[in-house]
Amino acid sequence: MEILLYTVLALLAASVGSVALSGSLLLLNNKWLAKVSSYLLYLAGGTLLGSAMLGLIPEATEALCVHDVAMWVLIGLVFFFVLEKIILWRTCHNKECERQNHAAAPMIIIGDAFHNAIDGVVIAASFLTSVELGIFVTISVLLHEIPQELGDFGILLKSGYSRKKALLFNLLSGSSALVSGVLAYFLLDYMQAIIPYTIAIAAASFLYVSLADLIPEMHKETKPRESLIQILLILVGIALIWLSLSGHSHGHAH
Repeated sequence: MEILLYTVLALLAASVGSVALSGSLLLLNNKWLAKVSSYLLYLAGGTLLGSAMLGLIPEATEALCVHDVAMWVLIGLVFFFVLEKIILWRTCHNKECERQNHAAAPMIIIGDAFHNAIDGVVIAASFLTSVELGIFVTISVLLHEIPQELGDFGILLKSGYSRKKALLFNLLSGSSALVSGVLAYFLLDYMQAIIPYTIAIAAASFLYVSLADLIPEMHKETKPRESLIQILLILVGIALIWLSLSGHSHGHAH
């Protein structure tokens, strides 16, 4: 029961919390908003890489052999590539389609709801593995969701939605994490054997978002000072995960 409570709180933080935080950041003026969301994006690059490589993949190898984990991570990467392609096909009708800018609002909302549903399952599976793992996975999800939600807000506002309407739709798509997470919590109990595979695919999702979406975005920035900030924040993100994990493995040792 205690684990369920932690899971629900984490799901609320990751879904409603990230939308509320990104919504409150809209109150900043544009210059500050761009800066804060950029820095969060850099930090998320580090936490996602750290979570996948230091947390989720090693966790999955405790139940599966390394070869199987690698195979499921690979399957996950291909799956997320195909998923993103489908979303782009649906939204891009001109040759110079900018991935973020021309995506139609409804597709953004549906894509985001699907992505959040996956995050919900990942959070539930990680809490069922251990509370520490659950906490750092939630932190990683939160850190990459805030800049993503901000980006989504931008697209919805550009598509002619009012701020109120954009916030409402983002909350609706965010709530899919809560629904899928609670369902997963009750179902995963009966399907304990699936958790290592879920965790391997979650690692793929984190790797895909950081390597295919966040890092190319960072490479658009070429100024030396900004590049240095990027490297530092990625390293801070990795360090945050590493520190939370060293406490986690310490807990395992006792």
